Amino acid sequence: MTPPTAKQIKAVTDVAGLPVADDVATRIANSIGPAFEGFVAIAGTLPFDLEPATYLVVQNSKAAK
Repeated sequence: MTPPTAKQIKAVTDVAGLPVADDVATRIANSIGPAFEGFVAIAGTLPFDLEPATYLVVQNSKAAK
């Protein structure tokens, strides 16, 4: 798990339709870098069921039953 670079931040924001200036992308990358470093010790060890995108799918399937 490596912190995102300013170039990667710029690409993601462009795709999301919220483009940012290069200096803003650099500030974002520098500010979230420490958060990534904090998760290095457990990177790859969390079970996939903790992935938040599946939360609504699971909740909706339980509600349908």
